[in-house]
This record gives sequence, structure tokens and C-alpha cells, in this order.
Amino acid sequence: MITDFRYRGASLAKKLFITLMIAIMLIYVVLIIYPLFNMVISSFKTNRAILSKPFALPDSLDFKNFKTVWIDKGFSRYFLNSIFVTGVAMAFVILFGSMAAYGIARYTYKANTLVYMVFLSGIMLPLKAAIIPLFLLIKKMGLINSQLSIIMIFMAMGIPSTVFILSGFMKSIPIELEYAARIDGCNDFSIYRRIVMPMVAPAIALVTIYNSVPIWNDFFFPLIFLQSNAIKTLPVGLSTFFGQHSTNWSLLFTGLTIAILPMLILYLFMSKYFIKGMTAGAVK
Repeated sequence: MITDFRYRGASLAKKLFITLMIAIMLIYVVLIIYPLFNMVISSFKTNRAILSKPFALPDSLDFKNFKTVWIDKGFSRYFLNSIFVTGVAMAFVILFGSMAAYGIARYTYKANTLVYMVFLSGIMLPLKAAIIPLFLLIKKMGLINSQLSIIMIFMAMGIPSTVFILSGFMKSIPIELEYAARIDGCNDFSIYRRIVMPMVAPAIALVTIYNSVPIWNDFFFPLIFLQSNAIKTLPVGLSTFFGQHSTNWSLLFTGLTIAILPMLILYLFMSKYFIKGMTAGAVK
């Protein structure tokens, strides 16, 4: 098995292998990046240009489509709704998930394993499979056509994976740090806030990106529970460009370009911690 990928000083067979691997990875990157690039450049084209020359560059950088989508089609409202729903849901997911993870990782009691398994069951059981009883429950609570309904659903979706990831990180923190903090007069909440949470920052970045992307992109639950245009989220707003007989591709690509920006910016700002969280524990 080849584990040393240094090109200099390698044998001919090893150089050929490394070159082949680089070529495969470059092809993979192109296959991932080009559709996104084509989507962005198509947002500057007209519908006719997209259908006649789908792979050509636009004649000019005309932001007319962005103005139409953002102002005329009301995408600013959908965008802000998605920001609000995703932000509030993630804030509670991280708050409640980290507190539950700390309790599981640091407190010993008889039902510890049972509580942990209950949280893990939330990963294995998809909420979409229980949409009918979930709809009846939300209706009985009077939360149909309320953003609170999908915020609660997204919290239920995100907390199990957050507990699973953070509890593993918290167990790896030396217990001596907490003993030292208690000697200095810290109580449990102070240890959680001042010691544990800063040390699991890479894991926080990991669960933030891991949960924010599906929440931001979710189409199913907002479609079911949000009926008013004033509170619909961005994925549901994109469906307005799909007509019964035709689709406005230029505005659709523009809306998709706007939709990917927040998650792209989030990853760029948190990528360093995200990579640390992904690779933590890989090397002993």
C-alpha cells in the first residue's frame, strides 16, 4: 500500500500512480465545480440564450436578473425568512445539543447510556416518515402556517447528531482541567461555558455546517407547514419559477446562485475549524 505521495525521489511506477491519482482528483473537481460555474454564468443570460447556447459565456454581466429576482419576485423576503429560520434553529440546536452532550459526557448515572441511545435514535428515525402524526401534532398545537413549527422540527432533526458529535469531543477533554476550574471556584455552568465550549470550537463548527446546510436547503417541511407567502423560505420560493408548461431558467439560475451564497460564506469563514473537527482523533 502506497502511503508516501512525495513525487521527488519516487520510482517511475510510483510517479505514474501519483500522476494518475492527481488526474482523477482534478477530473472530480471539474465535475463538481463546472455545474456550479455554469449555473452562475447562466444567471447573467436571458432565457433564450440559455436554451440556444447553454454552455457559452454571457455576452455581458447584466445584473437585471438579480434585480428582478430580489425585488420584483420577492426573493429578499424569502431570503430573510431562511436566514431567520436557519439562524434560530441552529442557535437552539447548538445550545441544547451542547448542554445535553456535556451531561452525557461528564455525568455518571444509571440512565446515562439509555439517554444517549434515545438521542441516537433520532439519527436513525427520519421525521419525514412520521409526517402524518407530526402534521396532526403541529395542527393541534396551533402552529400551522407559523415559522415556529419548522424551527421546532429542524431542532429535532439537528440535536441528535449534535449530541453524538459533541459528546465524543467532550469525553476527550482531560478531566483535570475541570478539577482545576472547580478549585478556582467555578460551578458546572461556568465550566461548561468557559472551559468546555471553547475547547470544542472545531466540533461546534462541524455541527454548524453539518446541520445548517440541510436546514437551509430543506423544501419538504416548509412546503407542508408554511402556507403564507410572507413566511415561506427560499427553497419554496424557488418553486415559483417552475410553471406548468414552461420554466424561466434565467431567473431560476439567479435564484439558485443567491441561495448558495450564505452556505458558501459560512463554510469559508468556518473551514479552518471544520477541517480540525473532521480530522480530530484521526492521528493519535
